[in-house]
Amino acid sequence: MNPPLDLQDALSELLGDAQLVACELPDTQLKLWLIDARNMDRAFTPEETRRILHEPPYWSFCWASGLALARYLAEHPHWVQGKRVLDFGAGSGVAAIAAARAGALEVVACDLDPLAIAACRANAELNGVELGYSTDFFAEADRFDLILVADVLYDRANLPLLDEFLSRGRQALVADSRVRDFQHPLYQRLETLNALTLPDLAEPWEFRKVSLYHAQRR
Repeated sequence: MNPPLDLQDALSELLGDAQLVACELPDTQLKLWLIDARNMDRAFTPEETRRILHEPPYWSFCWASGLALARYLAEHPHWVQGKRVLDFGAGSGVAAIAAARAGALEVVACDLDPLAIAACRANAELNGVELGYSTDFFAEADRFDLILVADVLYDRANLPLLDEFLSRGRQALVADSRVRDFQHPLYQRLETLNALTLPDLAEPWEFRKVSLYHAQRR
């Protein structure tokens, strides 16, 4: 099985001989095209570092919160069964794919980055599911039952998005390992989940604790 050429070419422009490989995600039935872990275990050149910082290939990782949310949906499919779902900031599409596998009526993977959308398409095909795609959340109609959000609140400047999620969906599930203590009158913490980013970035243990929040429109 070969990786999609457009994604492989984009990754090679950033990291030279880096390869995308189809990886099974632990404790799931899902696979994703991810950057080869062996390629991450080396020193990057100054030019590679500059390119990565300028245009990080975040779609080539399965971030801890996305993995945690995917597992949660597999274990609690009632959140998405028969519902219209949008995955905000989809990245690799792991949460969107998990929702589709759990029986959602419709799933839209939404991301500003065209490469992330390409990754979502490739990963959806890899997992045998169909998704819809969007590059503009605010162009979407207020028609969704549930908005999924994972690893978007890494910057507190993004916290105002918590209100925006409920402008397009009746409910929201937010998973995040960076900002775990936000206070919002509509969001209630459901539980803490454990996961790690793949390939393993040797992140601090605190970033392997994922807080899951739920909100419902009043």
